[in-house]
Amino acid sequence: MYDSAESNNSFYRDLPELDMAQLAQRLKQQVASRWTNGNCAILGCGYVGSALAGYWQSQGHTVTGTTTREDRVTSLSDLVSRVIVMKGSDVSAVQVLMEGQDTVVVSVAPIGSRVADEATYAATYLETAQNLLVALENAPTVKQLIYLSSSAVYGDRQGGWVDEEATIAPADVRSQVLFQAEQMLAQASNEHQKVCIFRLGGIYGPDRELWQMFGGMAGMVIPGKGDRIVNWIHLDDILGAIEFARLNKLEGIYNLVNDSVLSVKEQIDQVCLEYGLPQPRWNPLLPSPQRKSLRVSNQKLKAAGYQLIHPQLFAQRTGSA
Repeated sequence: MYDSAESNNSFYRDLPELDMAQLAQRLKQQVASRWTNGNCAILGCGYVGSALAGYWQSQGHTVTGTTTREDRVTSLSDLVSRVIVMKGSDVSAVQVLMEGQDTVVVSVAPIGSRVADEATYAATYLETAQNLLVALENAPTVKQLIYLSSSAVYGDRQGGWVDEEATIAPADVRSQVLFQAEQMLAQASNEHQKVCIFRLGGIYGPDRELWQMFGGMAGMVIPGKGDRIVNWIHLDDILGAIEFARLNKLEGIYNLVNDSVLSVKEQIDQVCLEYGLPQPRWNPLLPSPQRKSLRVSNQKLKAAGYQLIHPQLFAQRTGSA
């Protein structure tokens, strides 16, 4: 579901390195109330879920994590108290997962999500959402469900701004599925169980660094103008926002992107500049794939009190979302 430079590489030489202790202290300063030593479940321990599991476990929570692969049980066992091998489309497994939990984070994606067909998307997101609704009816201890969605639900806005009140216009069936899953889960929010939905930008961070994604384009001739706007969020801020939502019992839909508003050309040019790579050449006469371009506002989450850890994609850049 998500797309993704470690805070201590050259892009961040002007920013302090963030560790788990600093993250915990930062969140304590932001939060109005705190739930401690809770039972937390993470449905989907991929890139984001595994990092969250490690953080929560280090804070003394009892963490249950899930994976669809038996071969990941051993590695996940170092991060969580309990590992369950399951899929969100298994209603019985979802019910077992929810038992006795205080907070549940849903961070699912199809295996091979970039090439997953529409039926696989529906099974991953819609069936999971439906099963979560059923399980929540019989899970009175769950105080909050946090669902990680995508800003892809907004579709193509030709570089225009969108916020959480924007009319949803998914550009494809996969984005439509993501939006339908959001709508289903929003129904579960009530006085006793809060549902918070984050619409993420492209994810970057350790092992998903910008130079890894863009470096291969150095010196190449690239079709188009490179004027498409792409929104990003650092892994640290995904963890920070999830914890902020948990601590503040956040409810509703929030965009989760950083402050940078940069075109693809600006992003690739900056990567090449930082690493001494030859700049690519853009050819507007060559046909380029039609891709979404939009500026995603993060003002609602900021107004709720969350302070970004990595507000800018590049330390020397400025901008506001």
